This record gives sequence, structure tokens and C-alpha cells, in this order.
Amino acid sequence: MPAERQSAVVLDGVTLHLGSADFHFDCTIAQGAITAIAGPSGSGKSTLLNLIAGFEQPDSGRVLIGGEDMNGLGPAARPVSLVFQDNNLFAHLDLFTNVGLGIDPALKLKPADRQAVSQALARVGLGGYEKRLPATLSGGERQRAAFARALVRRKSVMLLDEPFAALDPGLRAAMADLLMALHRETGHTIVIVSHDRQEVERLASDVLFLESGHIVLSAPKEGFFATTGIASLAEFLGHPHGE
Repeated sequence: MPAERQSAVVLDGVTLHLGSADFHFDCTIAQGAITAIAGPSGSGKSTLLNLIAGFEQPDSGRVLIGGEDMNGLGPAARPVSLVFQDNNLFAHLDLFTNVGLGIDPALKLKPADRQAVSQALARVGLGGYEKRLPATLSGGERQRAAFARALVRRKSVMLLDEPFAALDPGLRAAMADLLMALHRETGHTIVIVSHDRQEVERLASDVLFLESGHIVLSAPKEGFFATTGIASLAEFLGHPHGE
């Protein structure tokens, strides 16, 4: 890998005021990396992800994806796919339709699109589940379907907001393995919000650590876990006295 990695996402002097909270983000997310966003509750993790996704628009500064200014563009117009904790599946639609919505919200699918849906479901271990409704699936299966929908969007950046938080430890590990396998296959840039130290250690190559609406540390994973002197980081790492 070259010494200087290409940037997939840049937040350049981004500020945002929401209610009584102020956020100020400057960061670069490397192309093809898995970057974790960590920090205490209320530190701005989901807000940072929402600024990248387009659910929030900055008061000032720029959000760049692939070198293009995204300001003013909503989520559908950005080269991103999204996976949330609650998987956002429509309960009254079967899995094929839920995944197909990732290609075209109007479901005007060409034969190649229909094949892509079935292939994506098969890739996440849900081959033959096309006609199943979300209510008939386990939590892990519903999250796999959400990954399949993200895959068919074929976007270069995948954003995940605590996607495994509702799963038991065994399923969390299995879903983390699936995410790593998908990353190896696609080479996509992945940005994942996590409260879980072990998840960060297992998945991430880079980490952004937030506190009070600011990024207080941006580092490769090894440097993140070796950093001392930040009380909230010490607590996150399980060293509440700052060791």
C-alpha cells in the first residue's frame, strides 16, 4: 500500500448546531479502510455518520466523498449505502422486495437486477429466502438481509450505525465475520459506529474517537489502543483511572 492513502470521505471544517449541542468535525477517512467511530454516549457518533450520509446538512464546511462536494445532496444522491441497528426492513414486504428497493425504490428491476438480488441474498446466507417476510426471520437473518440490500446498491462507501447492537454475542461475532468477508470481496470503504471495544478491535483498521461533538483522536487501530491521557478513551478501553 502506498505511504499516503487516498481519501474516500473528508469532513472539512464541518460545523453543525442541533438543539443545545454544537459539533465541529475535521477528518479524513481512508479509501478501502474500515474506520470505526467510537466515543461516549452523546459525543456525536451518529451525527457524524448522518453528516456523511446526508441526513444532516452542515451549517458550515464541506463533506466530500470521492473528492466531490456533497453539500445540499440527500442520502439517495450520495455514493453511500446504509445499514442501521434496526435493519429498516419493511415488515409487509418479502425479502426479495426489501433488497430490490436498494436498486430502485420504484422496483423497476431489469433481469440483471433481479439476478443481483438473488445473488446478494445467497452471498449473505439467505439463498431461497426471497419470499420470506421479515417477521419470520431471526434478528441475525434480518441483519443479513440489510447487508444484502446494501450490497446491491453497489456504492463505494458503506455506513453502519451500530448494526450489531441488538444481537447476542454469538450473532455479533458471526455478523462481524460476514462484514469482514464482504469487505475483502468488495474493497469498499466502511464506516461503522460502535460502542463495543472488542468490535472496534476486531473490525477496524482506523478509529475516530469523539467527545463532546469533536474528534479528539484520529489514529490507526494500533495507535488508538496505545493512546493514554484521554479520560473518556481510557474509560472506553476499560481503564477508568486512565492507566
